Amino acid sequence: MTIMPPAIIVNMTLNMAAVTVDLVLLTIRSGDLQVLLVQRGIPPFEGEWALPGGFVLPDEDLDAAARRELREETGLDPEAGHLEQLATYGTPGRDPRGRVVTVAYLALLPDLPAPVAGSDASGAEWRSSSTGLAFDHDRILADGLERARAKLEYTSLATAFCSPEFTVAELRTVYETVWQTTLDPRNFHRKVTSAEGFVEATGATAIRDRGRPAQLYRRGPATLLHPPLLRPSR
Repeated sequence: MTIMPPAIIVNMTLNMAAVTVDLVLLTIRSGDLQVLLVQRGIPPFEGEWALPGGFVLPDEDLDAAARRELREETGLDPEAGHLEQLATYGTPGRDPRGRVVTVAYLALLPDLPAPVAGSDASGAEWRSSSTGLAFDHDRILADGLERARAKLEYTSLATAFCSPEFTVAELRTVYETVWQTTLDPRNFHRKVTSAEGFVEATGATAIRDRGRPAQLYRRGPATLLHPPLLRPSR
């Protein structure tokens, strides 16, 4: 999280809008879809949990600010996963310090280690679910979760939760975890391997659960899935 620079304090004092970036960082750990939350160490909402983020510096564009925050909060290169702009939130009064507009980003990352709190946070945790977050972060988190669930239907982004080489069963676990449902293994295997460019066989196998060798795949060149993998409820 970024401590507010003096120039931003001046802008807020003059009733000019300040701009922040907030991050919905999702990963799969121990079989759960988890989001990174930080416990605020400074006002407002001191002691409450929130999404990580911070003010955009005067010489930064939005994407650069999001990448910087991602590095600070996870210690990872943003290229290690998927990062995209989610939405913009600017309801008056969303921040008690003044007029603050935030641009939220969604990041999908492979299994990550325990986080370390930033300079103005007193704690950081991966959590399976949470409500009652500071600011309007409940809404931002809900929007991020739905974006992730929807994009798994028609894009190849599920592989962003996987290691560079994975089995179809491991990919199915990603879908089941994000969608919170159970999928038929045979149907899923057929759909994944028939979607052009979704996955590519590496020619290697690995021993997974139950001691059986399983074929390994890597992400293919496709970004959009044809046909899409629709959620069972759809």
